[in-house]
Amino acid sequence: MCSSQMAEESLRIGGLSSGLAVLLNNEEKKEGSQKGRLVSYCDDFGYQSLERTLEHVFDLPYKSIGHLSTPTDTSVVRSILGNEFLKFHAKPSISDRSGLCIVDNGCGQGVIGIDEASACGDLRIIKPPLLVESLAMFSSARANACVWEGKWMYEVILETAGIQQLGWATLSCPFTDHKGVGDAEDSYAFDGRRVSKWNKDAETYGQCWVVGDIIGCCIDLDGDEISFYRNGVSLGVAFEGIRKMGPGLGYYPAISMSQGERCELNFGAHPFKYPIDGFLPLQAPPFANHVANQLLQCLSRLLDLQCMERAEHISVEKLRRLKRFMPIEELFDPISRGICEEFFAALGAEASCAEYIGWGSVTSFMMDIFGTQAPHDFTSLNRVIDLFLEFQGSHLIFEHVISALSYGCKTAPLILTECPYSGSYAYLALACHMLSREELMLVWWNSLDFEFLFEGFLSQKSPNKQDLQCMMPSVWWPGSCDDVSYENGMMLTTTALSGAINKIEEKHRDLCRLVIQFIPPILPPQLPGSVFRTFLQNLLLKNRGADRNVPPPGVSTNSVLVSLYTVILHFLSEGSAVGAICSWMKDSGNNAGSNVGFLHRGGQQTFPIGLFLRNDPHRMDISRLGGIFNHLMKFHPVNNQEEEVIRWEEGCTDDEQDRVTHSSRQKPCCCSSYDVDYSGISKVPSRNMTKGSRSHCTPIAERPTHVAAECSTGNLNDEIADKPSSSDQAESEFEYRPVQHMMVVPRDSNVTSATLREEELLDSMLMLYHLGLAPNFKKASYYMAHQSQSISLLEETDKQIRERACSKQQKHLKEARSIYRDEVIDCVRHCTWYRISLFSRWKQRGMYASCMWVIQLLLVLSKHDSVFIYVPEFYLETVVDCFHVLRKSDPPFVPSAIFIKQGLSSFITFIVTHFNDPRISSADLRDLLLQSISVLVQYREFLAAFESNEAATQRMPRALLLAFDNRSWIPVANILLRLCKGSGFGSFKLGESSSSSVLFQKLLREACIHDEELFSAFLNRLFNTLSWTMTEFSVSIREMQENYQIIEFQQRKCSVIFDLSCNLARVLEFCTHEIPQAFLLGSDLNLRRLTELIVFILSHMISTADAEFCDLSVRRHGHSPEKVNHAMILAPIVGIILNLLDAGNETECGEGNDVASVFAGMDCPDTVHCGLQYLLEYNWAASFRGDYEEKLMRLEKFSNVLISRMTNSQEVENWECSRDADADDSMCCICYACEADAYFVPCSHRSCSGCITRHLLNCQRCFFCNATVLEVIKMDE
Repeated sequence: MCSSQMAEESLRIGGLSSGLAVLLNNEEKKEGSQKGRLVSYCDDFGYQSLERTLEHVFDLPYKSIGHLSTPTDTSVVRSILGNEFLKFHAKPSISDRSGLCIVDNGCGQGVIGIDEASACGDLRIIKPPLLVESLAMFSSARANACVWEGKWMYEVILETAGIQQLGWATLSCPFTDHKGVGDAEDSYAFDGRRVSKWNKDAETYGQCWVVGDIIGCCIDLDGDEISFYRNGVSLGVAFEGIRKMGPGLGYYPAISMSQGERCELNFGAHPFKYPIDGFLPLQAPPFANHVANQLLQCLSRLLDLQCMERAEHISVEKLRRLKRFMPIEELFDPISRGICEEFFAALGAEASCAEYIGWGSVTSFMMDIFGTQAPHDFTSLNRVIDLFLEFQGSHLIFEHVISALSYGCKTAPLILTECPYSGSYAYLALACHMLSREELMLVWWNSLDFEFLFEGFLSQKSPNKQDLQCMMPSVWWPGSCDDVSYENGMMLTTTALSGAINKIEEKHRDLCRLVIQFIPPILPPQLPGSVFRTFLQNLLLKNRGADRNVPPPGVSTNSVLVSLYTVILHFLSEGSAVGAICSWMKDSGNNAGSNVGFLHRGGQQTFPIGLFLRNDPHRMDISRLGGIFNHLMKFHPVNNQEEEVIRWEEGCTDDEQDRVTHSSRQKPCCCSSYDVDYSGISKVPSRNMTKGSRSHCTPIAERPTHVAAECSTGNLNDEIADKPSSSDQAESEFEYRPVQHMMVVPRDSNVTSATLREEELLDSMLMLYHLGLAPNFKKASYYMAHQSQSISLLEETDKQIRERACSKQQKHLKEARSIYRDEVIDCVRHCTWYRISLFSRWKQRGMYASCMWVIQLLLVLSKHDSVFIYVPEFYLETVVDCFHVLRKSDPPFVPSAIFIKQGLSSFITFIVTHFNDPRISSADLRDLLLQSISVLVQYREFLAAFESNEAATQRMPRALLLAFDNRSWIPVANILLRLCKGSGFGSFKLGESSSSSVLFQKLLREACIHDEELFSAFLNRLFNTLSWTMTEFSVSIREMQENYQIIEFQQRKCSVIFDLSCNLARVLEFCTHEIPQAFLLGSDLNLRRLTELIVFILSHMISTADAEFCDLSVRRHGHSPEKVNHAMILAPIVGIILNLLDAGNETECGEGNDVASVFAGMDCPDTVHCGLQYLLEYNWAASFRGDYEEKLMRLEKFSNVLISRMTNSQEVENWECSRDADADDSMCCICYACEADAYFVPCSHRSCSGCITRHLLNCQRCFFCNATVLEVIKMDE
């Protein structure tokens, strides 16, 4: 075939350059895509001529460049570009834009923006060109352009994922404080938060959106349709048959947003991320874009030729098929310079085109050169950067490229098939390489958007439900019926996604290292790390209040906080960053300068007190343990301590025999390796996460598991009001043990306040955890618990399907099974995602070490009142949350038996020492510590840690009794119940263990006996609280019975109140077992109150009209009838009576108060009799196991004695009434049972001493005239 024929064939097939070879790389897919350009034309020597080489570079037809008689220089290249190149690469015809009208808004001709006159609310542009945020409750606005024919679109990049209504509206659509786009006729909107489309009314449509999503808003006025796209994927046609409009009266792009919502509008000022075929951008691209794009393609082909010359290995087949052009190295400089001169000249010819071209063509060109996956072409990219930097205007282009890369990090999704180089990796890798050049780093730092772009680089796009389906197509969990291929697929998916996350996190660290190393050229001279510190402080300042239920406007996205936390955690834990990068850093520890991470260094520890005492802007509004900072400075000023540091020896706060440090022979868990098989757990999220990782931590069995979760004060506050009052909590001493080897010393003179210290990074890291990580771990915990529950429901449904033969029931069960299975699959995917992103091994190691470090710091500071009160509250919140996250982590970090023992025994010391510390002003924080104790003591392994902890055994029993007040009674009751379990009547049939802490039972008994005043106050609050809970329970049951239905909210309240009543009754049963003398010796007041309470409870239980209805009311979904029923409250009543009878038979209490007499003296003998009969006739065998027959026989004997006594008592009473019908004035008018033998001072009102004593337990005012009681005088004195 002749050369001309080959050229024509090449044009016909490829449609591009003729007769010129295109390089083959190692990727077969690239080779296959360019087969039309593989034929080369060469001379007899196998080399292309200069003219043929230039034709290939400029993508010109064969022999379109004539013979060049002069040496090839820049002028020759520019001449070719100005003639032949423009001839064959003319700009394509401009698309028809006749159906568009743009109103000039002062930003320039053809520029589309927000029409300020249309805005309602407070919608502000916070960053050019169109990053907008709503500062009002509801804000709306239209653009300054409308369309009435054709197909148009614009993109919305979501900076937040709340309530936003995006779409199109006409001028007739009114915007108000409550109505916006889609709320009127001729206005149409999509809201991904509510997954709805809006046109006057809402209908379900689309998918739930997330931060970083790009929503394409498309209107087809030829087909009268409006549709929306999420990240380039169609959500379907949203609206059909929209009304036709005339010229100038068309549809305007319009948005409505609730307060704090942010999004970026792209009408065409930047190239679309996901352009939709057939739809045009509202704002036309600049004219120079086409020329710039063609020139960059020329430069790309030139680089390809150079790469071929550099290649050290090339296959024989490729050499045979691909003839070399003439040596390119000597031509590279003039050709590349000529191309760049034309490129920058094109940019200069059209103002404002640099941004569009920088975001589009240049960024794409550089990513293509560099490569999206490793290994990257660093050589080619470096040559391009060097080349560009020679030209004026390159800094502006690079500034736009950096902006585009930051934007790409925000919006890049993880794609399974691209792992491990997926997500934002490609953008980060290119940015890191570019910014490793000081000149480009300076360009970035000098830009007005430096911190905004830095946040963009640290962003990671989170997946929604549909994204997770694509990322994890096959799902498996232990016990699923799917075959082994699903398990293997799940393992491969998890491995691939973990690799992608690791790559991204590595690049985040590289970028932060570059920023830390950068020294800005300003005066006064700065130290390395100053830029990073400023960014960190400004970020924390901006995110004050991000932990509120309604965050203030302008806060960062969660992924930024999480990424920055992860970077700092790696720096401080793995020892591969700050110490090596920042050689200027000084550390007072013995291991300074080593590769050991800051958090893992043993020996002497230091912390600058000034971090707490400085009035920095980003710290001003942070709550401290002692209150607000300004208040503390006013009433508790600290002088001359800002420059001081506190020093202590690691482990000095632990018991000496149990001390585990990084310097000891036994290392902490974070620095030890364990031969624990996690393979079964690491494949998928475990199903038993409702109360921690039970596979390694055996809980002490108890009543229904929801009690611990739902009995927190926060949950009940929304449902229960008017809690019983109590006496004030007494303050106690909180200096438990003197800390050895601790001192406060001046700061080292060679460490200035300008030095970025590792302790300062730790401080920021804790704040980032509090703001960013804690909400994510909360969500992970929810999905773990929901997964466990859903699997149980699925298995129960499968069991019922196998057992039920009725076809109708089978149908309903199969429908329910399908729902439960979908829920399980969704939970497994979410749990897997959280495990991949949050629970990698090195992160667990770092979190454990940070827990150790911060707990010891808090214990040391607690010995200095003047400093302790200045500690930020988030220190305490973070360390407690981090501890429990590790305890429940999936996969487990270490076996629970050593989780506390080898490194975190000081955590036990802290929580038992400070859960009622009056220096901690926040009651919520004290509750947090108390809740931690409540959770931990239910597990045998952790309970053993309490028993071996000196602070716990010495302080906790008495402190718990003190803390039983109107706020903390719920967790205290749970703790007492778990410590005292096993001493009561009966045990649950379904495996409840009688194991408990014999040691703490003994300590509690001793505390009650040795401090009668304390026990008396505790017992009074216990009586009051149990009486109140039973009253609330009875009222709730009655309300549901009257409505003849069980309402979910009321059922939840009933269930919680019933469980609390059972807990309190068990605690009371323990008191009668261990301290019976409090009821049987001395005054009979306690015995009478106890008897009244028993009768009160029995009357409520036997008065319930429908016992089955009552059981259903307290039994929530998933609870078995055998475990949740009347027996839960009746059993402790039986135990209390038997305990008193047993104690009354003993010598010590035998001559004390007579139990039978007190019961017989009640003024409701029928209720007492019926109640005891109810207890005797109850079906205990259905709920309890063990030998209880003998105990019931004793109860029956007691009942018979009571019947006899009550009969005699009734006869005597009838005789006395017939003898004297009129009441004696000397009788107590409160109880009418005793003589009024005492009176109040000063009001002189009389009553019996028993009634007065009982009344004064809870109130110090006369119950007749409400006067304050100063004294009570007995009349016989």
